[in-house]
Amino acid sequence: MTSTNCSVRKAVIPAAGLGTRFLPATKAMPKEMLPVVDKPAIQYVVEEAVKVGLSDVLMITGRNKRALEDHFDRVPALEATLEAKGDTAKLESIQAASNLGDIHYVRQGDPKGLGHAVLRARQHVGYEPFAVLLGDDLIDARDDLLSIMIDVQAKTGGSVVALIEVEPSQISAYGCADISAIDGESFVRINKLVEKPDVDEAPSNLAVIGRYVLHPDVFDVLEKTEPGRGGEIQLTDALQELASRDGEGGGVYGVVFRGRRYDTGDKLSYLKACVELAIDSDDLGPGLRAWLPEVAARLSK
Repeated sequence: MTSTNCSVRKAVIPAAGLGTRFLPATKAMPKEMLPVVDKPAIQYVVEEAVKVGLSDVLMITGRNKRALEDHFDRVPALEATLEAKGDTAKLESIQAASNLGDIHYVRQGDPKGLGHAVLRARQHVGYEPFAVLLGDDLIDARDDLLSIMIDVQAKTGGSVVALIEVEPSQISAYGCADISAIDGESFVRINKLVEKPDVDEAPSNLAVIGRYVLHPDVFDVLEKTEPGRGGEIQLTDALQELASRDGEGGGVYGVVFRGRRYDTGDKLSYLKACVELAIDSDDLGPGLRAWLPEVAARLSK
């Protein structure tokens, strides 16, 4: 295995989706701005990137996404008001979002899928490995995933995807990985990626989730990738091409994540994520843990 000469410095966050699963809440508000406890979902994702040193963040946005830029911008009038009131806690909370990192924005333009959104990052990223973080998956700040994936990318010189084990009956809701173990390594080699396979045709119960560390050769592949499932340019198709290659830039590897992950991709999973994170918080947790059994008892009658 070869090793890249350039460490990962940049993160790409695709955020151009319409959020139709959450209508009417997302008619005027970006899905990424929906609150998860006391922060918008997108802030958790940016914080995850910055935590591992990726303070150069590019968001791929679309129409009606101005609120994303506003959230990470400073609001001097609001800061002055909070400072005058002596409300230090709230002041620090809004300043934290503004000081996370160097955040850039580019519009996707045509909604041609995740692969197309990643391709829009080419000019900003340049020829160096980079991370892609999807906002539907929130990774608990107490667990390591992205840092491990970055290490694997440096060691292999290829691209890396995050995997989780799911119940075999649920695999058709995910991209699925056909993998091979690598002697002496905790990560695996990806032989093939299958998008939402039938349960009886899935090669494993390892599902791809929204974290990637990609070699820049993926841009050349995406340029030539024809629209696939749903008429969109699929990142999965480009990764399949890279998986079949050897040498620098070739090969796709997987890191199996067994930590805490919160899915915000649909209404029910979003509500579950809010409850789980609130239970773990110092201020809301005690009251929520006391209240939930009362609700369960009432509903069971």
